[in-house]
Amino acid sequence: MAACIAHLPQSTEPNAKKIVSDPNHPVLTEAPAKHSRFVDLTPLKESPAFARLWLGGAISGIGGQMTIVAVGLHIYDLTNSTFAVSLVGVFALVPMIVFGLYGGILADSFDRRLVALISAIVAWVSTATLALLAWMHVDVVWPFYLLATLIAVAATVIGATRSSIVPRLLPARLLPAASALGGISVGAQITVGPALAGVLVASVGLQWTYTVDVALFVFAFLGIVALPAIIPEGDKRRPGFSSLVDGMAFLKSSPNVRMSFIVDIVAMTFGQPRVLFPAVGALLLGGGAITVGILTAAAAIGALLSSVFSGRLGHVRWQGRAIGRAITVYGAFIAAFGVVLLVASRLGTGGLHPVTESIDDANIPALIVAAILLAGSGAADNVSSIFRNTVLQAAVPDNMRGRIQGVFIVVVSGGPRLGDAYVGILATVAAVWFPPLLGGFVIMALIVVLMRANKRFRAYDALAPTP
Repeated sequence: MAACIAHLPQSTEPNAKKIVSDPNHPVLTEAPAKHSRFVDLTPLKESPAFARLWLGGAISGIGGQMTIVAVGLHIYDLTNSTFAVSLVGVFALVPMIVFGLYGGILADSFDRRLVALISAIVAWVSTATLALLAWMHVDVVWPFYLLATLIAVAATVIGATRSSIVPRLLPARLLPAASALGGISVGAQITVGPALAGVLVASVGLQWTYTVDVALFVFAFLGIVALPAIIPEGDKRRPGFSSLVDGMAFLKSSPNVRMSFIVDIVAMTFGQPRVLFPAVGALLLGGGAITVGILTAAAAIGALLSSVFSGRLGHVRWQGRAIGRAITVYGAFIAAFGVVLLVASRLGTGGLHPVTESIDDANIPALIVAAILLAGSGAADNVSSIFRNTVLQAAVPDNMRGRIQGVFIVVVSGGPRLGDAYVGILATVAAVWFPPLLGGFVIMALIVVLMRANKRFRAYDALAPTP
């Protein structure tokens, strides 16, 4: 994907080739230096503070994903109710949105290292309390909802604060590489964490699973404590409603930042097929829970691989266009996934390939193609995410970064839930294959319209970032 978008010039030598700077010509002729396809590790080498923060977040994040899975299994064991498990996310949503915004305000008002540290302490104490309840064999459900919500809120504040810290640790030229490394971290967390939780719960029980997370969280402290004091630059205001109003006013006057949110909402609203996976495993492709696991992991694996091979993305210049193209590709993959489900449904209803929830009776060819397409969608979404994060970190002034990152948290928390509602309604009134098929084409159409209507975003230049 990087081959189709603009690259940053890397040489100022007299014999370097002339660089085409017209954003209407996305592929730039560059100096002879070649760029590795693999992820750029320069941020880890140039900034020990960033390296510690990244490593601590990755390791503790694996533990966090373990606890998310463990809490769901624990509540199901206590209630034998899928609905009760779903309430974990429901109860956490509004506090996550509120504290995502307020956490951003705190990050713009106080030492960001201190904000992150206090939030990490809240998350660690909550996780330790979960472990204690499990060891005491407490069978009341509400403490688990409360503690899971506290952990989610603390993680939201840490996320907004950490994102506003990174541009203070690295030069602007390394922000795309830092975002790609962040993609590797998240990919590792959401693939390794749940798998490790399953193994631990099955082998040593919930108590030890929580306890392992308590131990892994120590790495988060090591990454945060070693940071220098990071005081927001520029004018600062006391945390409160007026500070939030200032952040919203800045967002209103920042078309490039605003567009990065809008295109993400489009993708997440119309291109989130995850709630279909149980029905796909039961009715269309077969294979039951195994199919659900494969489809769920596919997008994460695609995102992880796209970060591993993201070396050239750090040299992309016209990042607005890159975002638009990446999301268009994402829509194409989602639409193609819908086509696979449509074909599978016709084969099943026609008796050509009846399926059951046993993996032995699954439509394996269709499952393989579906997994490949979802991996492609995960890769495209991650490429878009790398550039959107870079825009937020490079174009937003330091004294606004926390609040804008807080809004970003709201977008990434709320967008997928809007998508779940869209998919659930359409799948109920039409067919399981219909939401991704329609949604993919809607994404592609809306992105074309939005990109044509926003010249400034199309011409967003990484060499001269403007909000």
